[in-house]
Amino acid sequence: METLTVELGARSYPILIGDGLIRKIGEHVAPLLKRPRTMIVTDAHVADHYLIPLGTSLAMENISISSFVLEPGEGTKSWAGLARLTEWLIGEGVERGDHVIALGGGVIGDLVGFACSIVKRGCNFIQVPTTLLAQVDSSVGGKTAINVRAGKNLIGAFHQPAMVVIDPTTLETLPRRELGAGYAEVVKYGLIDDADFFAWCEANGAALLAGDSVARHKAIAHSVAAKARIVAADERETQDIRALLNLGHSFGHALEAETGYSDRLLHGEAVAAGMVLAHQFSAANGLCRTEDAMRVRDHLASLDLPHSLASAGVNIGGAELAAHMAHDKKVRGGKLPLILTRGIGQSFVTDKFGLDRVAAFLDGQRAA
Repeated sequence: METLTVELGARSYPILIGDGLIRKIGEHVAPLLKRPRTMIVTDAHVADHYLIPLGTSLAMENISISSFVLEPGEGTKSWAGLARLTEWLIGEGVERGDHVIALGGGVIGDLVGFACSIVKRGCNFIQVPTTLLAQVDSSVGGKTAINVRAGKNLIGAFHQPAMVVIDPTTLETLPRRELGAGYAEVVKYGLIDDADFFAWCEANGAALLAGDSVARHKAIAHSVAAKARIVAADERETQDIRALLNLGHSFGHALEAETGYSDRLLHGEAVAAGMVLAHQFSAANGLCRTEDAMRVRDHLASLDLPHSLASAGVNIGGAELAAHMAHDKKVRGGKLPLILTRGIGQSFVTDKFGLDRVAAFLDGQRAA
């Protein structure tokens, strides 16, 4: 088992990474609990595989449990889903000192984290991510939220977990498409500020997706360490440090909004296309070499990830896509900061480009 730490002073927490941890989770959770009880929230797909093993491990430590199983999919991360979950937690008698376990992917982690930030003005939660995307990104850092009609993650709060438990063997039951979506977030860490890691991804991405356990452990540990470092430096994104983690997301969230936050385009797939668009926009404006933008596109395309508007299934005008971006929660003073790049591993934040410029660029991409 490997242990990393998100350094946040008195609110620091460990990230445990190791094969089979779900079946041993009781021994790690028990010391956190003020009473021998916890609540598990998951979705129907994950429950079929991991609810019983996780519950058995807790029972071996004499921890009583209750569980709530939600519908899979982005649609659960909504006002309705939040209402159902908070009512259930209150009905179960959740206390401020309790620890609710979020067992699942990014949807479950985001929803449970947000619910725990507001129920009784805040209770604790533990992230047990079961998808690659959640393991390398969304389970770490305390961003929690739901989606609303105007956009993705617009209603939420910063609420750090008490612990993150990552069992890479859960990826063995993940569909190839879900793995690919998560892999986009792995690539992101190379493109932000680590050109050597992007080169590693180019050499090892296919093996990772094919099931290579060594490559998976390397990708997870490296990504989590990178995110922990960034979160410790800028927890609430008040500087531009943590904002770099949004590389590809402003474009990607617009694509998700246009496809209805549905299985038409998974979050990681939207991020993949968004990162390509961010690099192409940078190249079009003389910020980076065209060769760098092509390198990013070619790598993601080689692994069958969306790498253009067309491959993301989006065919609308640039102004309409830019309108989605106008609702981005990062807008400051009416300006949308974009994460652009000067080359592989050289991302930066700027608000010098208006949405009209972005819309014109997207029109050109649509015609490409």
